Amino acid sequence: MPSPKLEPVVLSDEERSVLTGWVRRRKTSQALALRARIVLLCAEGATIARVAEQAGTSRNTVSKWRSRFLSARLEGLTDEPRPGRPRVISDEQVERVVTATLEETPGADTHWSTRSMAAATGMSQSAVSRIWRAFGLKPHTVQTWKLSTDPQFVDKVRDVVGLYLNPPENALVLAVDEKSQMQAIDRTAPILPIMPTTPARMTHDYVRHGTTSLFAALDLSSGSVIAQHYRRHRHQEFLRFLKLIDAAVPKDLELHLVLDNYATHKTEKVKRWLIRHPRFHLHFTPTSSSWLNLVERWFAELTNRKLRRSAHRSVVELERDVRAWVNEWNTDPKPFVWTKPADDILETLAGYCQRINDSRH
Repeated sequence: MPSPKLEPVVLSDEERSVLTGWVRRRKTSQALALRARIVLLCAEGATIARVAEQAGTSRNTVSKWRSRFLSARLEGLTDEPRPGRPRVISDEQVERVVTATLEETPGADTHWSTRSMAAATGMSQSAVSRIWRAFGLKPHTVQTWKLSTDPQFVDKVRDVVGLYLNPPENALVLAVDEKSQMQAIDRTAPILPIMPTTPARMTHDYVRHGTTSLFAALDLSSGSVIAQHYRRHRHQEFLRFLKLIDAAVPKDLELHLVLDNYATHKTEKVKRWLIRHPRFHLHFTPTSSSWLNLVERWFAELTNRKLRRSAHRSVVELERDVRAWVNEWNTDPKPFVWTKPADDILETLAGYCQRINDSRH
């Protein structure tokens, strides 16, 4: 039998204005924005199936919030009260805290603290803290970021990501970089071992015993690494490392190297050597885009699993320790698999740029 005809959703001008504001305001919770969009689409006369498709949700969700709106209007789109102690903080107070956190600063300070927000709103610090946790607000936290200004950014991203996702046949793709200024550091007192209820402990101060640079080439297919220490990282050392790669990789394989724009990678001597060795193909990441080079992920493993909690009394000792760690890694290497297409990366960065432009108005 045909389903009963649905009651139409008719909006007043005020309701439409409120719903549109919820959808467009960047600071609205995602759940409330979705409910408002569902009602707006229903008001246009779309079927439940069509609304579900356009809103990217299920038919049951559309039916639920359509019915809730028809029965309770705008109030029906908020979450139903749960059993327990009655609320002592009103929606207006919550909105005041959230709006002030997002859009204001406390006088001469750069950001709010629970103490300053409590003083400004007449609420307790614990109440402010609960509201911030509920909305995922962390005024004390700042994340750093940097956008590349490389004029060939798009082409380079597509080139490098294309290598990761679709490597050429009869070729080896190597992510190459240098971890420079690796310090041989010894603590001023012995590291105390871990004990029940007590973590390992080390002094915050240390003594430096010199530096070294680690040149590394990560094989994307197997996860194995060609690595070599040099005390400096000039073009001479880079050439020596290229020759090491050339000797280590079978001659019948083409070599595609992903590396950054460091000046030592582009000197005349390096270019002349590459001309004499045509199986080497260099693919440069955009400037300020080290995140695009997968060997950086391997360097993070080296840092977290070996360097951060080690102590070395000389550069020779540091190099020997790192070499042993690399050899152990290569006995059971773990490849890092790149999964994000270039279009998704560029779309995400375009979204960041749009947010930056919007924040200037």
